[in-house]
Amino acid sequence: MNPERDSKSIYYTYVLRNKENYFYTGFTYDLRKRLKEHNDKKSTYTKYRGPYELIYYEACRNENDARQREKYLKSGTGKRYLKSRLRRFLSRTG
Repeated sequence: MNPERDSKSIYYTYVLRNKENYFYTGFTYDLRKRLKEHNDKKSTYTKYRGPYELIYYEACRNENDARQREKYLKSGTGKRYLKSRLRRFLSRTG
C-alpha cells in the first residue's frame, strides 16, 4: 500500500455531540477537515450548536456504503444501535 494516502480512498460516517447532548450524524472523506468545519461554523446544519466532539465513526472503502450507513444511523433503528453501542461512553460523560 502506498504510504501517501489517497484522501478519497476511505469514507467516514461519523457522529458528533455538543455540550447540550445534541447529536449530528454525517458522512465525509476527510474526517479531520469536516470536524474542523463543524467547529468553525462552516456547516449550515451545525453552525449554531457547536462546539462539537467526535464520539463515533466508521470507515468504509466504498462511498455508497458510507452513505447508506449514515442513512441507517439517522433512522430509529440506527439511533437505538448507537445508543446501545455507546452506552458506557455516554453514561461516563453525561
